Parts: sequence; C-alpha cells; structure tokens
Amino acid sequence: MDLGLKGKVVLITGAAGKKGSIGHNILQSLAEEGATPAVLDRNERGFGYVDKIKENGIDAIFCKTDVTDPEQIKKAVDTIAAKYGRIDVVINNVGVNDGVGLDASYEEFMDSLKLNLVSYFLVVKYALPWLKKSKGNILNIGSKVGLTGQGRTSGYAAAKGGVLGLTREWAVDLIKEGIRSNAIIIAESWTPSYDSWIKTLPDGEEKLKSIVKKIPLENRMTTTQEIADACLFAISERSSHTTGQFITVDGGYVHLDRSLLTE
Repeated sequence: MDLGLKGKVVLITGAAGKKGSIGHNILQSLAEEGATPAVLDRNERGFGYVDKIKENGIDAIFCKTDVTDPEQIKKAVDTIAAKYGRIDVVINNVGVNDGVGLDASYEEFMDSLKLNLVSYFLVVKYALPWLKKSKGNILNIGSKVGLTGQGRTSGYAAAKGGVLGLTREWAVDLIKEGIRSNAIIIAESWTPSYDSWIKTLPDGEEKLKSIVKKIPLENRMTTTQEIADACLFAISERSSHTTGQFITVDGGYVHLDRSLLTE
C-alpha cells in the first residue's frame, strides 16, 4: 500500500537506537516509504544510519541532540526547517524505562520526566509553526505503563501517563489547525533493550516464557516491525480522520479478557 509519505519531512526522536529497536525500525520503514527522516538523538550511530539511507537514494538528516536540553531541541528543529522549509510529521519516540521509583531522588525523578515527557512537549512546541503550515500531524509513542503501572518506575509511569494526556490535549488544541495527534501504546515488544533486561535476570528464560504466555494473540511478543507499520499508517493520509486516539499494538495484552489465557 502506498501510504503517500514520499517526500514528507518526518521529525523523529530517539531513532538512533540499536538495530532492531522500535526507533530504528520506524526510521528504516520511513525511508522505505520514501519519506525524508529528520532524526534527533544523542547517539552518534545516527550519522551512520542516515548515511546508509542517503546511499539508497533517500534524503535524510541527523541532528545530534540531547532532548533533555531545550536549546539543543530548538537548534535541531531550526536546522531541519532551514534545510527543508517544512516539517510534516513529528514522531516523539524517545523513552527509557529507567526504574526511577519512590526511592529515587527529586533530581532523578525530574530527569526522568525531562527525557520521557518534557522532550515531547518541547519538540512539538518548536515544530508547531511548521506543522501548522503543512497541516501535519503528531504521533507519540506511549506505553502500557502509563495505563496499568508497573511497579518501581514512578518517573517513567508518570511521564507515559503525561504523554497520553498531551496526546488528547493536542488533538483538542490543534483541531482547528487541521493537525491530528495520536499515540501508539506498546506493551511487550522484543527489542534489544528488552533482550538485555531479560539477560540480567537469574531466571530470565522462565520470566520470558511467563510473559509470553500472557499475550493472548498467538502467545508471542509484538515485533518492532509491527509497531513501525502501525506508526506509518497512523501518520499517513490513510488515517486522515483519526485524532486523539490511543492505538494499542500489543496482541491484546492490556485490554482483552484474562479468561482467554485459561489453559
């Protein structure tokens, strides 16, 4: 399906993660659709990712950016806008489930919010004049933790709850501008970070099996490509009358009746 993204300038944060991460898969999928990815990330592997995309004939830009720094965000957005004269989509993807719980310091809690929530606000704030011109749209990457909690991760849970609040607020605030705002909610997805976490557990394999058994559809984890596919559809004109929505891509993990799991 042609999603009509060719030539669209898509600003995406956190897309310089390890290969196989959600951000990396979204980035590759954007390039495959012929979009023009504009990546904000603090990891220098973003330079290599963008160079590879350019080698395949697709324009792209990487702005090395610490998204906890408002000035760096503004500079990156200004650089993108100066280069292309437009921004059509913002995908706020950056996020770290950092385990900042009730035993954390004030500073640690605020740092978690700055990365996982405040950066979303700032990227949209600085890109907004360009989104208004293009009648573009916003997609926020959320987490089940913002709905269900998880335990021992107050900062991340508060941030992801806030992300969902911003998604609906922006849908209302910007509707007269023709700007859509939606969120993708992710539950259990197999990423390099997830793999690393499982390997830190003494009973990692058993823990993984117990998680997978609780995913109703096919008893498997969501792939990062399935998440990327949902993201691209959500930002495309194929989804032109969808706004203020939380699109859950999780094999029924969060919302379906637990009776489905009866063996």
